[in-house]
Amino acid sequence: MKPRIAIPLPTSGDLEYNRLNWPSFAEAVAASGGDPVEVRLDLSDGALLELAAGCDGVVLPGSPADVNPELYGQVADYATAAADAARERTDRILLEEAKRRGEPVLGVCFGTQMINVWRGGTLVQDLTVMPVNHAAARGVMVAHTATLEEGSELAALAGERRVEVNSSHHQAIGIAGSGLRVVARCPQDGVVEAVESVGGGQFLVGVQWHPERTFAVSGVSRRLFGELVRCASVLRG
Repeated sequence: MKPRIAIPLPTSGDLEYNRLNWPSFAEAVAASGGDPVEVRLDLSDGALLELAAGCDGVVLPGSPADVNPELYGQVADYATAAADAARERTDRILLEEAKRRGEPVLGVCFGTQMINVWRGGTLVQDLTVMPVNHAAARGVMVAHTATLEEGSELAALAGERRVEVNSSHHQAIGIAGSGLRVVARCPQDGVVEAVESVGGGQFLVGVQWHPERTFAVSGVSRRLFGELVRCASVLRG
């Protein structure tokens, strides 16, 4: 059987955003040999735990919401978008179950920020004063480069130290959470572009860019999803 990969709907209220964005993640997982599983955000905790028990890995997608700053001890900045409590709850439960079961996790944009906050880290609430246009959005395939940390799992997957990435965010990781290390930065301004888990044997990588949007043209994007599915396949046996 193909490994089942849980992918939450990006938002609890923006159905058009979900319609446009969730399929890109599902298609990338399917093309990598996995079975994408839609996770609704209105499931009870019990139903969510039951669904998680039947999956072998997790992809946390982007979202137009921002993580509630109260979760990392800050007051909301004027530029911070409204939080999505249902998405946050769903991500936390999936992350906790994946950690307990040693399942692989790939975070993308908002999903990466959720991983960091879940691990006790902080976020930079607005990057609009930075010299790089990190909010370039969907139509820009290459917004800037990211420099990858030598010896990191991400650099090994990429096969190179510098990659071209798209960008669609106005927040970023501030202080990395417990058990996470920063493994990529934008060289022009130092903004964190990726983190990964340190030790423990769990594949857990979060990238600030959107590999699902460049899956067809980027070997790095394909290898990210491919490694997630490979790790999930090993666990499934």
